Order: sequence, then C-alpha cells, then structure tokens
Amino acid sequence: MADTSRRMLRLLTLLQTGRAWSGAELAGQLGTSPRSLRRDVTRLRELGYPVAAPRGPGGHYRLAAGSAMPPLLLDDDETVAIAIGLQLARAGAVEGIADAAAQALRKVEQVLPQRLAAQAHGLLRAVDAAPPSWPGVDGALLTELSAAAARHERVRLRHRRRDGGERERIVEPHRVVLLGRRWYLLAWDTERDDWRTFRLDRVERARRLGQPFRPRPLPAESAVDFLRERFDAHAPEQLVVVTFHASVTTVAERLSRKDGALEPLGDDRCRYSARVDSYEWMAVVLALAGLDYTIERPAAFAVYTRALAQRMAAAAGEPA
Repeated sequence: MADTSRRMLRLLTLLQTGRAWSGAELAGQLGTSPRSLRRDVTRLRELGYPVAAPRGPGGHYRLAAGSAMPPLLLDDDETVAIAIGLQLARAGAVEGIADAAAQALRKVEQVLPQRLAAQAHGLLRAVDAAPPSWPGVDGALLTELSAAAARHERVRLRHRRRDGGERERIVEPHRVVLLGRRWYLLAWDTERDDWRTFRLDRVERARRLGQPFRPRPLPAESAVDFLRERFDAHAPEQLVVVTFHASVTTVAERLSRKDGALEPLGDDRCRYSARVDSYEWMAVVLALAGLDYTIERPAAFAVYTRALAQRMAAAAGEPA
C-alpha cells in the first residue's frame, strides 16, 4: 500500500508539470506496468483529479481543468512562496480579497509538514505588511478586465478624468499592468483609434459587451515597456547637478537613487548628475543621504530647495 501511495504521488507530480505523457513514458518514469498505471490513473480520477487520456494508440495522459479544485502537490519552496504571497495579499493592495487571502493562509498553515512549519511560521510572524498608501484596485474590477483581455472581448468603461468629470468609452483590453504603485489598463480606444492607458483606481465601472475583437500588435516588446516609454515621453525631465562634500565611495553607499552618475572630484568631493521629473523627489533623495552638498544647477532646483527649507523651518517652529 505504501508503494502504491508513493507511486500515485509521483504520478501526480509528473502530471502537474503541465505536459502530456504517453503511457509508456509514465510507466517508465514510475517503474511500473501499463496495467498498474491505468489503475493508478483511475484512483486519481476517483480522488477528483481530472486526468484526461484520449482513446487510441496516440493518446497521451495530461491533467485537465476540472469543476472543482483537488489537492495540489507543492514542493517546499512553492509552499513557502504561497504562504508569503498570501500574507502580502492580506495587506489590501487589491481590494476585496483580504478576507479570502487570510482564510487561504490559515488553510495552508494547517497542512504544512513539520519540516516546513517552523520556517514558514517564523517568516509569517516576522513579515508584516502595512496597507498601501496609494489607491488600491477593486478585485472584481481586476477580474473583469483581466478576463476581457484574455478572451479578447470589448468592454464599456466609465472612467473618471483628472478634472473629476466622467466619460464612457468602448475599449479593447490588451493587458492589466501593475507599474510602480498603480494599476493600469492598456487598451485600444475604439473612439480615438489609438492605444490608451487607464488608471484602474479611476475606473468607476466596466462591463464586458460580448463583442469579440482581433488583438492588435503592440508597438513595444511588452505592455510594461509600452507604458514606461509613454510615461517617459510625457515626463519633462531636468538635469540636476550637485557637488557632494564627501568621497564617491561614501556617496554611493548613502544615496538611495542609483540611476544618476557619480564623478570623483578629489578624495573628499564628487559630482552627482541625474535627470529627474520631480524636484520634490530629488530633494528627498539628497536629504536622506545625510551628507553636505552644493547645488550646481539648475537654478530652479536651488530656488525650490530654499523654499522647501523655509517651509520646513517654519513648520518646526522656534527652538525652546
């Protein structure tokens, strides 16, 4: 009985790889006869695993989609990854799934084998995630738009513009993209006859229309690349140059922004140059470095920094 159970677990592991196996291949992998293989397949089906095997000499075994979810076989790393992923999902970046994630996490914890329990429980106790400070996305909306993109089905959107007004559009969804801290829908706008991006936190309603469409080729390697290129094209960047009164090594260790260029000017001075689309963010980056520096250019950044320093000094009040 123990040999049979081990063989069935091995069979299930092979089927869950997603490929189709011939009977001879599976029997060879399991070291059993074709007759025993057929019995093992029958037992898996009785346990709820939808093992498909077309009739005929060319038929192959594969694990098909079923109407219910049977138990899964996961290795150690996969089990821990699922537990951590569910813990992060509870933080609420996607609205409406926190309770489901917590319930699923409890189920995973209950069935963890002893060799993983201590490791996983330690990780879960040590890892905590605060709710995001940026707008979340509704889980039902995310599901609706993702399904429309996967099935190539047009959607009617009610979208809130920056000025607060609302407008309905019919779009052909291509991808739902998480970029930075926001969720976006990349879609073909049938009215504008062009690609558009919609922030999901501004989508009031989305309804699939049951109208199929033929997917259009995207003018980029991926949806993420397309969004980045479009956002970069519309972001007015400025070159900021400052001189740090510290060595290149010290500045490199303390600077949180790594996409600029550092140039040594001696043992205790260096120049930092970076293109930015936000003076606010660059001021924070420089302040958090905790090092003395002098702004070389542009003058507008120096003006902004002085005004920011005055506001912060006023907010702190007079010393006691």
